[in-house]
Parts: sequence; C-alpha cells; structure tokens
Amino acid sequence: MKKIYVGNLPFSATEDEVRQVFGAHGNVESVALITDRETGRPRGFGFVEMDDDGADAAIRALDGTDMGGRNLKVNEARPRGEGGGGGGGGRPRW
Repeated sequence: MKKIYVGNLPFSATEDEVRQVFGAHGNVESVALITDRETGRPRGFGFVEMDDDGADAAIRALDGTDMGGRNLKVNEARPRGEGGGGGGGGRPRW
C-alpha cells in the first residue's frame, strides 16, 4: 500500500468524489480529507491509500489535472517528520 498526498482539492470535494477519481487508476483502500479542528471546514487536501501499482498510475495521471476548477497536486505522501517547518532557535525576544 502507498499513501498519496492530494493537495489543492476544491473545498466542496467529498470522499466519494475523490474515491471515484482515484478509483479509475486502481483499488482505493481509503480516503481521508483533512478538516480544520476548530471549524470543521475542509482544508483543501487529503490522503488516499492505494495498492502500489494503482498509486503510481494515479500520481502520473492526476498530478496537475483539474478538479472543480483547481489543479490537483498529487504525489507520494512523506512521513510526518520530513519536510519544512521548524524554526525556533535564537534568543527569546522579550
């Protein structure tokens, strides 16, 4: 199984719609659309889990394609510890 990051989703997208789009490329195990903890509103990204071959095909086919007027960003999800963020260090400012 591979976990795929799907960014720039239309805020109106549903799990069923995402499952249908990705299902054209292989077996979709799960779909998780991320919502804001405080408001419950969609954040415009989510994750799809698929078998390896289907995931690779979906990434190639769907990255940059239009869904609801927005160009999707589709790639293999990275573990949470990787990527930007951080900060800190330096002296406190008080």
